[in-house]
Amino acid sequence: MTVMKGCDLVIHSAAIKHVPAAEDNPQECIKTNLIGSQNIIDAALFHQVERVVALSTDKAAQPINAYGASKLLLEKLFVHANLIDDESNTRFSVVRFGNVFGSKGSVIPFFLKQREQGFLPITDASMTRFSITMRQAVDMVLFTLMESWGGEIVLPVAPSYRITDVATAIAPNAEQRIVGIRPGEKLHELMFTAHDTPRVVRQGTYYIICPEVGRWQLTDY
Repeated sequence: MTVMKGCDLVIHSAAIKHVPAAEDNPQECIKTNLIGSQNIIDAALFHQVERVVALSTDKAAQPINAYGASKLLLEKLFVHANLIDDESNTRFSVVRFGNVFGSKGSVIPFFLKQREQGFLPITDASMTRFSITMRQAVDMVLFTLMESWGGEIVLPVAPSYRITDVATAIAPNAEQRIVGIRPGEKLHELMFTAHDTPRVVRQGTYYIICPEVGRWQLTDY
């Protein structure tokens, strides 16, 4: 509980983030991604931290795997945390990333290494994903820290792309070998759902999902 003493801003990025790892270890996924997140909330409220931003994922939109489900519940914990103490000035918000180019375990470093073998494993030729750069990820967090009122989920305005297009760009002469979808994987991710749409507003290069419950009104945006 004392770890946040004297802190003004907190960025919560700790997670079991790989889909296969979470599918194989759902108990550990719950401990880290949910119980750990509640510990962050409790400590931030206790020490009156000014702003707390949690990192989430597009896999939280209509989740089909343990990782995505845990991040959806993390989002709900952080949105609701703004209502726990009416006298608290602590504000909790969320940023929802797509895949981050160059991050550990992401597809581009894997393809760059794998192309030396002369083939790239492709789960499904029609699979699509959203991605952002590391710089965009940092800018999203900074924007949310500076501009959030509490309860928002901030998303990038980003097009989706086919995994095969990335494979072709990285290794145009390599064989693209179909290996099948892994447990818990989707063919197509979403940034937000049809249920979210009435509460989504756009601010520049970001979409913001406004909270269903709380002190804010859409007209405030």
